[in-house]
Amino acid sequence: MRIEDLKVTHHGRTIDGTFYRPDGDGTYPVVIMSHGYNGHKTDFDITAKYFATQGIGALCYTFCGGSTRDVSGFPTTEMTLFTEKEDLCALIDEIRTWEKVDRIFLFGGSQGGMVSALTAEARGADVDGLILLYPALGIADNWNERFKNPEDIPDEETLWDMTLGRRFFESLRDFRIKEQVGKYAGKVLILHGADDDVATLEYSIWASKQYPDAKLEIFQREGHGFSEDGNRRMEAMTLYFLHECMNP
Repeated sequence: MRIEDLKVTHHGRTIDGTFYRPDGDGTYPVVIMSHGYNGHKTDFDITAKYFATQGIGALCYTFCGGSTRDVSGFPTTEMTLFTEKEDLCALIDEIRTWEKVDRIFLFGGSQGGMVSALTAEARGADVDGLILLYPALGIADNWNERFKNPEDIPDEETLWDMTLGRRFFESLRDFRIKEQVGKYAGKVLILHGADDDVATLEYSIWASKQYPDAKLEIFQREGHGFSEDGNRRMEAMTLYFLHECMNP
């Protein structure tokens, strides 16, 4: 396994990433791993290293403006779900130019799961499988319930030590999750904790019934973000899923 820095520039901003390259001279798949709200490219590094030892490339990155630890210079107050979707699409475009890559998978946790789901809908022809960990599919519904009218939207709102701007909330005004997610035709694996008190499990149950080929695994006694044991189980199930996608 080789660990390499990766920078991808698009829309006037530069994504900071780390690529975990598997050993060997043949082709390999790549999993793009998207962190959650105010997360960081290191959030899934243990899992990325595990995948690389199994012959699967893994790209971890920080969303531009999606973290107080982001180094792109793009402000958190300008970030939206849709700027994060642009980031993920730019990475897909970059990886599609790599000669040794034969498949691309999307893997996202929490808000990164929401962004991965939206991206799979838009770029389905380029995505060979979708893995969602405790996806925050209710983000738009939750914020629109909190700010019921346009005049209720603040210029800034701080949540979990990160400040969001008006753009984030305004971009969600006409967003309806049930119109935006569920049509991706590839295989989907959704892993969600039964005790998740942040991302509502009911959205994952709903989504699993909308996708043509989806499997939902509910982890008992797990919350939002898995325990160490839960993560090892997640890795094993995800690896099996990836092989299932590659060898149907």
